[in-house]
Amino acid sequence: MVQDNANHLNEINRSLKMQQINQHHLASEIEILKYVPKKITVLFFASNPKGTSNLRLDEEVRSIQEMIRKSEHRDSIVFESRWAVRPLDILQAINELNPDIVHFSGHGADTTDLILENIDGTAKHVTKEAITQTMMSASDKIRLLFFNNCFSYGQAESVIQHVDAAIGMTTAIYDNGACVFSAQFYSAIGFGLSVKKAFEQAKAVLMLENPHEENTPELYIKDGIDPETMYLVKPKENNHANKYS
Repeated sequence: MVQDNANHLNEINRSLKMQQINQHHLASEIEILKYVPKKITVLFFASNPKGTSNLRLDEEVRSIQEMIRKSEHRDSIVFESRWAVRPLDILQAINELNPDIVHFSGHGADTTDLILENIDGTAKHVTKEAITQTMMSASDKIRLLFFNNCFSYGQAESVIQHVDAAIGMTTAIYDNGACVFSAQFYSAIGFGLSVKKAFEQAKAVLMLENPHEENTPELYIKDGIDPETMYLVKPKENNHANKYS
């Protein structure tokens, strides 16, 4: 009988401790969500220069827009695109739109350069140092850089000096894989999920489509940032509170 009472008391103590931990987590996340904007802007840069293989960037844009439209918080995401992007277009568009997410889609070189366009439509290689300097001088509002280009890991690693998170590709990625990966990522963001959860869901869909590309996308995080509590779109308060009920 004494042992039973002791076991029951221990169970009560464990339950109380777990409730205290959950309440602390909830309070911390609620505090974080105070600073999440009600609406974000995604700025999509597309480049497919002359002399490079033809990419279905229009299909990627269509898929992203469709998945955002079908998400719970679709009205919280503004999607803007710029096409045939030249280096000087980047800061111009950022200054115009003041985005929260900047997305590059197109070709990348195995040197980790991005491939944008010259005025005549031919390929223009842009180094990670140039992109990093550009982001350093850009709006402080940018929180995420998404490099949906082959061999873009160097770009992603470099820019997290100045933004909270970046996504890059460790090697080449197929056109259809890049498309489904990015579409699912924005879908998850549109449902109010964290950056980490959105990245994990995007990888899951990529694995369903192209299992051999499982390790191609990589999420890079600035020191001191927790991707599990990094939200770009504010989830509904009642849904968030129910996580711990």
